[in-house]
Amino acid sequence: MRNTTPAKKPRPAPKVGIVSLGCPKALVDSERILTRLRAEGYEISPSYDGADVVLVNTCGFLDSAKAESLEAIGEAMAENGRVIVTGCMGAEADTIRDAYPDVLAVTGPHQYEAVVEAVHDAVPPAHDPFFDLVPPQGIKLTPRHYAYVKIAEGCNHSCSFCIIPSMRGKLQSRPAHHVLAEAERLVKAGVKELLVISQDTSAYGLDLGYAERSWRGRQVRTRLTELCRELGELDAWIRLHYVYPYPHVDELIPLMAEGKVLPYLDIPFQHASPRVLKAMRRPGNQERVLERIRAWRKICPELALRSTFIVGFPGETEEDFRQLLDWLEAAELDRVGCFKYENVEGAAANHLPNHVPEEVKEERWHRFMQAQQEISARRLQQRVGTMVEVLIDAIDEEGTAHGRTYAEAPEIDGTVHIEEAQGLGPGDMVTALIEDADEYDLWATLLPVS
Repeated sequence: MRNTTPAKKPRPAPKVGIVSLGCPKALVDSERILTRLRAEGYEISPSYDGADVVLVNTCGFLDSAKAESLEAIGEAMAENGRVIVTGCMGAEADTIRDAYPDVLAVTGPHQYEAVVEAVHDAVPPAHDPFFDLVPPQGIKLTPRHYAYVKIAEGCNHSCSFCIIPSMRGKLQSRPAHHVLAEAERLVKAGVKELLVISQDTSAYGLDLGYAERSWRGRQVRTRLTELCRELGELDAWIRLHYVYPYPHVDELIPLMAEGKVLPYLDIPFQHASPRVLKAMRRPGNQERVLERIRAWRKICPELALRSTFIVGFPGETEEDFRQLLDWLEAAELDRVGCFKYENVEGAAANHLPNHVPEEVKEERWHRFMQAQQEISARRLQQRVGTMVEVLIDAIDEEGTAHGRTYAEAPEIDGTVHIEEAQGLGPGDMVTALIEDADEYDLWATLLPVS
């Protein structure tokens, strides 16, 4: 006898929206959360009104970042009303709930299980997670041709202006074989550029005693040099971020000269005055750093250096600031970001004497940026007339391609513009001739494929 009972319609897959704020490390956290939820059958909503619940991954590094996070939570509450908060500012749950008492849940940084449980409570999964709905590379919030690879959490430093260790804890490195397996999956999925990140990339493996792990039939130390050597065997650009200038960083330069790793280092110097660096609780031998930079460039002349600095730190005098400008001129860094100091709740620097007036910070920031623009313009002019590989990020409506060479990281550095680039798409790698430059960007002409 035929069963005439109507088939039960499957419940629609619940949809999750996400707002991801802050640095690439937070972006990786968002990707991990979405990968787990997607594996459980959740769909990702691109809009507030299409989402059953909205995740807001917050930043709490600076007071201005906290304000931005609170604003984002408020927007999500107004547009959707069902909001789960996570990330660095999640460590200040009382502040968030005072402003928005109706948020569904608040969790701290890299508390993935707690976030997923909060989503389950808000909107249960609709299917058996036995079914695999996740691509091998996981869910990514970056374009498919590049991806961030986080090799560690936390930080062992105690910089007086920073509260990251209190939010994210001490250094926790991922074993080398886990990192390499993730990197290999990404490259097999079509990723052309891997951006290696952590709070302190140079310290990678210190907490694990640089332990060896088995990878592809050989032992690999959980240490930055050895990790980079293995990553360099993959068919992708390998770019290093947040590299403190420890002595063993010297070992990376030959790998860059050999083409194993991109000749690009992102080193957060923060200042050059020994007195200010001491107040920041940072290493202070900048003359020695200059010597090392010169030595690095002898080994790898094409090396591109980027850094970040803080002006207007408590107690910074005009003489300290001039030392910074002089050091900047001597170092000739390729790419530089600069921030005006601001207090961060819980940071030791808040209690230092002689805080710099806001108008002085502003004036010094403009002088700093003017000085660096002149340096950057000189450095970029040296590249005019050279042939370069360009990784395409986007094509605009006029058919102009916008991409990057080894010397530009996505979103923080300049762009290479190539006109008459019809037929290209994001992720294409092309050869171009640099024909012009300004303080930030380069203009190039596409060269024919030989």
